[in-house]
Amino acid sequence: MSGATHVRCELLRCFRNRLTYGMTMALPLVLYFTVGASNRHARAVGISFPLYFMTAMSAYGAMWVAIAPGARLARDRARGWTRQLRITPLRARTDYVAKVLAAYLVALPALVLLFLAGSLLGVRLDAAQWFEMTGLLLAALIPFVLMGLIVGHLVAEDALVPIMAGLVVLFALFGGVFGSVCNSVAMVTVVKLLPSYWLVQAGKAALVLGGDWPAEGWVVLVCWTAALVPLAVLAFRHDTGAA
Repeated sequence: MSGATHVRCELLRCFRNRLTYGMTMALPLVLYFTVGASNRHARAVGISFPLYFMTAMSAYGAMWVAIAPGARLARDRARGWTRQLRITPLRARTDYVAKVLAAYLVALPALVLLFLAGSLLGVRLDAAQWFEMTGLLLAALIPFVLMGLIVGHLVAEDALVPIMAGLVVLFALFGGVFGSVCNSVAMVTVVKLLPSYWLVQAGKAALVLGGDWPAEGWVVLVCWTAALVPLAVLAFRHDTGAA
C-alpha cells in the first residue's frame, strides 16, 4: 500500500466515524450558539461578543480535532492493526504523516463551520483576517497533534476517553478559552507558557493585536514542539517494544 493510499484511508476513517466526527463538530457549535446568541449585542475586550467567543470556540474545537488521532491510534493498538502495519513495507513515518494530515483536514471544516456560525451572529471580517486567523490556529495546533499521538501510544483504549477529555478541558480552561482564570501576575506568566494560551491568542491575533502575533507565541510553540517530538518517538519505540 502506497503512502498516498494510506493517507486516503486514514481520512476515510475519520469521516466514516460519524458519531465521533459529528460530536467533534457539534460540541463547539452548540456552545457557541447557546452562549453567543444570548449575548449577541454584548462586547468583550473591545470587540463584539460573538466575534470574541467565536475565536474561543474555534480554539476549543480545534483542540478536540487535533488530539483525536490519538484515539484512533489507541483503537488500532487494541485491535492489532498497528502490529499488522509494522510487518508491511509501510513506514511508520508515513503512518504518522497520515494521522497528522487527517487531523488538519478535519480541523479545517470544523473551523469553517464555526466561522459560518459567527457570520450568522453578525461577525464581519475581511478576507485577510479570516485567512490569517485560520493560518495561526492551524500552526498553533502542532503541539496538540503530538500530544494526541503520545497518549495514543501509551494509554490503553479503555482509559483513553477520560484522559484525552481531561487534557483538552484543562488546557482549554487555563489557556483562556472560557475567559481568564488567573488574576495574579505570576499565574499569567505561567499560563503564557502553555500552548493552549497561544492557540486562543491565535484566534484573536488578527483582531486585537493588529495582525502581529508576538514572537513569544512562536517561541512557546517551537519549544513545546521540540520537547514533544522526541517524546512521541520514545512513545512509539516503547509501544513497538511492548508489541
